[in-house]
Amino acid sequence: MEGKTVIITGCTSGIGKETARDLAKRGARVIMACRNVESANQLKDEFVKESNNTNIVVRKLDLASLQSIREFAQQINQEERRLDVLVHNAGTAETFRKKITEDGLEMTMATNYFGPFLLTHLLIDLLKRSKPSRIVVVASELYRIARLNFNNINPTTTLPAYLYYVSKYADIVFTLELARRLVGTGVTANCLHPGMINSGIWRNVPAPLSWFLNIIIRAFFKTPQQAAQTTIYLVVSDEVNGVTGKYFMDCAEHRLSNAVKDSSKGKKLWELSEPLVKLRPSDPKI
Repeated sequence: MEGKTVIITGCTSGIGKETARDLAKRGARVIMACRNVESANQLKDEFVKESNNTNIVVRKLDLASLQSIREFAQQINQEERRLDVLVHNAGTAETFRKKITEDGLEMTMATNYFGPFLLTHLLIDLLKRSKPSRIVVVASELYRIARLNFNNINPTTTLPAYLYYVSKYADIVFTLELARRLVGTGVTANCLHPGMINSGIWRNVPAPLSWFLNIIIRAFFKTPQQAAQTTIYLVVSDEVNGVTGKYFMDCAEHRLSNAVKDSSKGKKLWELSEPLVKLRPSDPKI
């Protein structure tokens, strides 16, 4: 990965952290796009020592804030000459407490879907100039227990615990529509299920449910390092050169449900998302 630039969102813990660590060792220029800059800088120092790769930078990004996304994208577009891979890894799983962002978006949907949707738009021209380039979206098999409600895609009154699954459904629909729109540009878009993971995303589960969940996690869940392998595969492997609009699990293409592959859903979700993330006429078009 020497000579290539990769942005990874949410890489201070879990699979994002292990993805960043691996790519640093491969010699990539790693841009750690994180909300907690202090923690990210500590990890950066750790990665530099492990890899002897000093080409690692930390940039502030809060995917729950449209202003933060725009400020981050503006900085990247000004500072970076190329962007070979954009990894949408950051995610949150609110449980029983409803949270609304400063932009009026439900917190889980904002962080896991709406934020990446806007960020992709704002960085797409840099990705196109750097072709062949890749967009990698961390989704989840848990999409199978969710559905999109096109009458309410910003579900501020819905039980937050369910919205994690909805956001991952949206991520897959978005990725497939993105791939369709990017045909011929040299930019590919694929998504993946990392596996059930022993990571910080489950820390918001309250007791006593958390006690039972911790037993299950220790017994059956993957470690973050194990779960990061499919993300890393989609970033670095020559086997996926030119492959786009696919869903992967355990470093292999995996079948999606017919419902989530419906192209009319992709178009509808896209149209409804544009005003919610406040796209401007001057923003890059996909």
